[in-house]
Amino acid sequence: MDVRTGRIDRETRETKINVAVNIDGVGTCSVRTGFGFADHMLELMGHWAGFDLEISCVGDMHIDAHHSLEDVGLCLGSALNSALGDRKGIARVGCAKVPMDEALTEVCLDLSGRSYLVYEEDVLPAVIAGQEKDLWREFFKSLAAKAGMNLHVRMFYGQNGHHLLESAFKGLGLALRQAVRVERDSVLSTKGGLDA
Repeated sequence: MDVRTGRIDRETRETKINVAVNIDGVGTCSVRTGFGFADHMLELMGHWAGFDLEISCVGDMHIDAHHSLEDVGLCLGSALNSALGDRKGIARVGCAKVPMDEALTEVCLDLSGRSYLVYEEDVLPAVIAGQEKDLWREFFKSLAAKAGMNLHVRMFYGQNGHHLLESAFKGLGLALRQAVRVERDSVLSTKGGLDA
């Protein structure tokens, strides 16, 4: 089987981003977004997924991290979509429930080609690492949209925002690891194909 890789380079007046992903990698990650906490989360995701991941973002951090994280989500989703190709033979679905100290999060996803986000985060503090919590919803929404992913993230409980997001990103990595596995010769769909 060919190694499944994707690369996206994107530049706007708000961000300049380069993303490369190898979903058949070993979990080697290099992430520089200008927001250290996001680097940590994305490295966790890549490592737990077993992806080789390179992300570089220069963004308008003098405003806040919103544009950077939203655009990184768009680019990472596009790179994953490119790496998956026609998605022939993949398991498609992955689900993981991950504890992190007092926090517990479940991530379930389907690489169906159709994007949708369900994001339950009532327990997430309003501010995490100096940034509003809403930027994480925007990241997951952008990722799901460009990856063609039906993504459900449910934070059950926890008090610490770092722990809650860490459990979410580890869960995302594990769920992706399951979903990208090649298990058959054909597309897993009774329709005979996946929606683009």
